[in-house]
Amino acid sequence: MRTSFVLAASALVIVSNLQAQTPKAAVKPVPAKAAAAPAPAPDPVLLTIGGKAITKSEFVSIYKKNSGRDKDKEKLSLQDYLQLFVNFKLQVRDAEAMGLDTTPAFKNELEGYRKQLAQPYLVDNEVNEQLLQEAHERMKTEIHVAHILVKTTDDALPKDTLKAYNQAIEYRNMLLKGDDFAALAKRVSADPSAKDGNGNKGNGGDLGYFSALQFVYPFENACFKMNPGDISMPVRTKFGYHIIKVLDKRKTLGQITVAHIMVKCPKGTTGADSANAYKRILELQDSVKLGKDFAKLAERYSDDKGSARKGGELPMFGTGRMVPEFEKAAFALSADGQISAPVLTDYGWHLIKRVSKKGLGTFEELKAELKAKVNKDSRSQKSRESMISKIKKEYGFKEMAAARNEFIPLIDTTFFQGKWKASSADKLKKPLFTIKDKTYTQTDFAKFLEARQVQRPKVDPSVVINEQYKTFVTESCLSYEEGQLLGKYPEYRALYQEYRDGILLFDVKDKKVWSKGVKDTTGLKNFYEAHKENYRWDERGDANIFRCKSDSVAKAVVELLNPPAAPKKKKKKGEEEAKPLTLDEIITKINAKSKLNLNVESGKFSKGENEWVDKVGKTLGISAPVKADNGMYVFVRVNSIIPAGVKSLNEARGLITADYQNQLEKEWLDSLRVAYPVEVKQEVLSTIP
Repeated sequence: MRTSFVLAASALVIVSNLQAQTPKAAVKPVPAKAAAAPAPAPDPVLLTIGGKAITKSEFVSIYKKNSGRDKDKEKLSLQDYLQLFVNFKLQVRDAEAMGLDTTPAFKNELEGYRKQLAQPYLVDNEVNEQLLQEAHERMKTEIHVAHILVKTTDDALPKDTLKAYNQAIEYRNMLLKGDDFAALAKRVSADPSAKDGNGNKGNGGDLGYFSALQFVYPFENACFKMNPGDISMPVRTKFGYHIIKVLDKRKTLGQITVAHIMVKCPKGTTGADSANAYKRILELQDSVKLGKDFAKLAERYSDDKGSARKGGELPMFGTGRMVPEFEKAAFALSADGQISAPVLTDYGWHLIKRVSKKGLGTFEELKAELKAKVNKDSRSQKSRESMISKIKKEYGFKEMAAARNEFIPLIDTTFFQGKWKASSADKLKKPLFTIKDKTYTQTDFAKFLEARQVQRPKVDPSVVINEQYKTFVTESCLSYEEGQLLGKYPEYRALYQEYRDGILLFDVKDKKVWSKGVKDTTGLKNFYEAHKENYRWDERGDANIFRCKSDSVAKAVVELLNPPAAPKKKKKKGEEEAKPLTLDEIITKINAKSKLNLNVESGKFSKGENEWVDKVGKTLGISAPVKADNGMYVFVRVNSIIPAGVKSLNEARGLITADYQNQLEKEWLDSLRVAYPVEVKQEVLSTIP
């Protein structure tokens, strides 16, 4: 699978300035009852490219999708879209002529996208909608629960499953008689987080607050049906049996966006390192209290480098998404802009600033997010099971279930070692089931078993066969339906074509334009020589900008940069002459006690690129320190003035390469219009509103 950039290279995207169109944007499948609708009107040919016809509907589909995009930008006219569309189709036509649509890499990639595009059509949308509504309703509530886990597996023998269930019942009875839940959980729960050990204090089964879509569906279902104080009967999940106690229910706290500054102090840090981390967070807190910009402090000093680049800001989160100490402190902030006292977590010390807070969004606002989460959640199985039932009904599914049992004696130790061979079932040739006109045999199932086997603990062969047969039926039904999609859903067929053409476009442009523009060093150099006057530097100042915590720091830095002349004295034999400190040595010296004392920015600045360099202009040397709005003292050292001139190829390589690629594409398109003459049927174009 290629990166998301290729997903953006669909026909739809290319005609709309490479705006991304991913599988999740697939049009909702037409309900089955729509199959009886009247036949569509004839689809006239809008244009031909090298004699190959392109229909009006293909262009209109893309035109309408894109004409609604970028509402803040000026809309392209119908003729402009048509020219972009023609350019795109010419390039795809060239890719086909080069045979790029026949390569194994292309076929594999398209097959991967085909499966992604098919997914929205392989679920029961009515059931899916119910699941989305249920999840949204549950998100209005947060539940505080504790649990005790008795571990068992999906493929456990009935006797082992019963043993685990009875054990869970025994624990429940102990709780009903008055045993302390946390103490019992620490003693018996199979959830490692419940127990004390390895230097960690166990949580006694307490899972904290959570809402919908945060735990597996059966667990969530049980919790939302209980009241505070209730103790559940055993609840089965893929992890085993759970005894659940609901401790509290509350209205959801909503979602919050915060920024933070972190000083790393991992759990277990002691002694001087711990003391230094605390001292540093207090120093940063003092800087915030003095009015220093929180975002800039985060950028410079936070040890969370991922958020530091964004001024410390973290993605919006709700209950159960952060470690408890961080979450509690964040939601305790009562107003936007409020900043917490230092907060200690397992990662270190944090200063937390509230950026914004909002309640739960409406169903329509959250629908896309809910859909993505539900599709990854175990509850999606309900929608899938409903879809399988519909497929079986639509295509007259019939099975000969007894034939499956003939595999049970053939499952030996080799299967659990991952070495079982389909040839072990060579004598089994009977049909297992039919889907419409297609028969699936014991031979097909044997090949499926061989392909899907993995090393696993040994279990009863009947459990294996029942489990694998169910999966085989499910995948066969879905695969059969997948094969019908191109004929059943015009919108799916159009989207599939867009992805096919998009992959081809990426491949052919890479060969003809992108890679060529990078690798053709001679062509790039010739292009630069012919156009180098287009790539010029304005006059620039080679300068250092010094930002100091205080006036006294600024004076100390200036003195180190321009030390007073030492009285001349005769050097002793072997004595080296004192050298001025380098810039790095000055920074180290000034920041010895605090990393906040001095920050230096160096570079070559044209007019308008840096306000401080602009203020001193062409004056060489060190300017007087000036107090900035943020309280820092700033001065500039201009080392030299660099005259205006032409940029070298290396200095402007990125821009020159892009311009060269644009020229290559223009020349390529000109040649394609000669090779594949374009004819537009204006009478058909005029019917497009």
